[in-house]
Amino acid sequence: MKTRVWLLFAFTFIFVYTGCFAQNFDAQKLDSLFSLIEGNNKGMGSVSVFRDGKEIYQRGYGFANVEKGVKPDSETVYRIGSITKTFTAAIILKLVEQGKLSLDTRLSTFYPQIKNAGNITVDQLLHHRSGIFNFTATPDYLQWYYLPQSKQMLLDRLAAFDSNFEPDSKFEYSNSNYMLLTFIAEDAGGKPYDALLKEYITGPCGLKNTRIFDAISAEENEAASYSYFAGWVPEKETDCSVPLGAGALASTPADLNRFIVCLAGGKVVNAESVKLMTTMKDNYGMGLVPYKFKDWKGFGHDGGIDGFQSSLFFMPDLNMAVAIVSNGTLFRLSDIAIGILSVVTGDASYMLPVFTEAVKLDAADLEKYSGDYSSTQIGLKVKVFVQEGALFAQATGQPSFPLECFGTDKFRFETAGVVMEFVPAEKKMVLLQQGAKFTFTRQ
Repeated sequence: MKTRVWLLFAFTFIFVYTGCFAQNFDAQKLDSLFSLIEGNNKGMGSVSVFRDGKEIYQRGYGFANVEKGVKPDSETVYRIGSITKTFTAAIILKLVEQGKLSLDTRLSTFYPQIKNAGNITVDQLLHHRSGIFNFTATPDYLQWYYLPQSKQMLLDRLAAFDSNFEPDSKFEYSNSNYMLLTFIAEDAGGKPYDALLKEYITGPCGLKNTRIFDAISAEENEAASYSYFAGWVPEKETDCSVPLGAGALASTPADLNRFIVCLAGGKVVNAESVKLMTTMKDNYGMGLVPYKFKDWKGFGHDGGIDGFQSSLFFMPDLNMAVAIVSNGTLFRLSDIAIGILSVVTGDASYMLPVFTEAVKLDAADLEKYSGDYSSTQIGLKVKVFVQEGALFAQATGQPSFPLECFGTDKFRFETAGVVMEFVPAEKKMVLLQQGAKFTFTRQ
């Protein structure tokens, strides 16, 4: 579940380093990594690392609640966004094992009002191959995501969408798929989603801090979320009735590791179902995406909702699980994951990040970058503008985000690893992200 997209182009996380697996690792180096992130105000959150089923490292950094000055601890609960999809997929596979559902079951069995429902299977919903439009991408989504929604209201929204493509003709990530899987699970299982969650996952795996979220409560050790706009600014909260099984869970990093270790070990669903979940089609399995570090391959999922970001993955050959949850970040979780894996596997070449101080520019200096930019390389337009003395960018259909100057005509948005290099004299801007490079022209 992502209410903020920020030009993210890929799901597969590829970490390439060399080194040997270390039985004893330099925990102080990891502490230094998080001290740097915290000391430079680059992020807030918690991490947990499991090896051989046991926690070998845990750390909180920044604040769980900025206004109250509350620091996170090992029991602080965060909203986990789309990692919820892994839980939902496991529930569906459990129902399939029990004969209450089939992967070939048609959506029309439950919700014939959805376009192409007679041609859409449960398997296609799990793999994001249904063609159903992503409801979080609608222009009005940010106007109602914080308001309670009934099941009928959500179904009416989905029924109004036209199909994006013929079922199973391609992959396209859509939160609508897992919203519908939530309803299907409740129909087939004969119980509410939270009851199925407890019966199939949180109970058997001993997850004490994993639940459907409600209004955030500092008194219950729940982290608030923030985005950075010249300081940490509180985010508006998504109502839990909106994301459902696509993104409505909250948890701790230790609980997330317990879950994925339990799942990988066949204690949630059987080995055949685990194989089905981890079999990728267009880099997406059933509620799982591939991860790679050195020559080791793994699986997991990432998440984003409001100002929260999260990442969970399991590396079978290392028997290692890593969970990172953040309630405010200006430093990519993928870079944190690289740091964790590098240190724990004994990669002596890993260097701690160096954070450069932002360059201060006044509003008049920033105005020369303002304008509407388009590219012939991708069907994406970017609006760049000055607001309250700072430079912002906004891509088509996405929320705006702040840009930080770090050199002459160079700006970055570290949360999404976006760099924009402007050439004002030529009315051009080059956007770089995740190794991709796109040239934009100002209109």
